[in-house]
Amino acid sequence: MHTLKALAFTSVLFMLPAHAKDPALGATTFTVYESYLSPAQEPGEESETPKLLEKSLGATAPSVPREERKSRGHGQIRFARDLSKAYIDVEIQGVNPADILMFHIHCGPPGFLGPIIVDFGEVSSPAKLFAGGKFSVEITNKNVRFVKDMPGLKPSLPESCPSDIGLPNQTKTIAGLEYLARKGVLYFNLHTKAHTYYGEMRGQLYAVKE
Repeated sequence: MHTLKALAFTSVLFMLPAHAKDPALGATTFTVYESYLSPAQEPGEESETPKLLEKSLGATAPSVPREERKSRGHGQIRFARDLSKAYIDVEIQGVNPADILMFHIHCGPPGFLGPIIVDFGEVSSPAKLFAGGKFSVEITNKNVRFVKDMPGLKPSLPESCPSDIGLPNQTKTIAGLEYLARKGVLYFNLHTKAHTYYGEMRGQLYAVKE
C-alpha cells in the first residue's frame, strides 16, 4: 500500500511543470549597483599626497579642498545575471571633461585606497569617454585587471582587494567583480589634472534595492 502511494506521488511530481527559467534571461536581466560620487568620499586631500609620489603623479593644476569642490556624479553597474558582462553608465557634473586624466573602478572599503580593478583608460581616452558629461560602456572578463600593485605597498600583494587579504587568488572575472560589489568594496574614482592621487571625487557602490 505504501509502495503504491509513493509511486503515485512520484508520478504527480513528474507531471508538474518545470520551474527552470529561460536561459536567455541570464543575458537580459540584471543585478544593479549604484553610487553617488562626491569629493567628500575621498579619504584625503591632494596636499597629503606622499612625497615620493608627487613627481610621478605630476598634478598640473592647483588642488581645491574637498569641501569646496562642486564636482558630483552618479554611476551604476548592471551585471548580467549570467555574469558574462556588465554595463557601466556614469554621469558627472562640475568637471571639465578635458581635465579628466583617469577613471577607474577600484577595490577598497570606504575611507581606504585600493587597487584598480577596471581601468576605463584602456577602453578609450577618459576625456572622450566623458564628452557631454556622461558615458556608457560594456565590459567583459578581459576588462577585469590583474592587480600588479597595491597603493603604498612594495612589494605588491597578490590579492585583488584589501578586504580580501589572506585569499590566494585574484578577481579576474565579471563574476568576481560582482562578488566584490556585493560586499560593498568597489568604488568609482575620477582623477583630474588637479587631483591625481586621491582623486577628484569617489563613489562607493551599493546594491540598488528593487
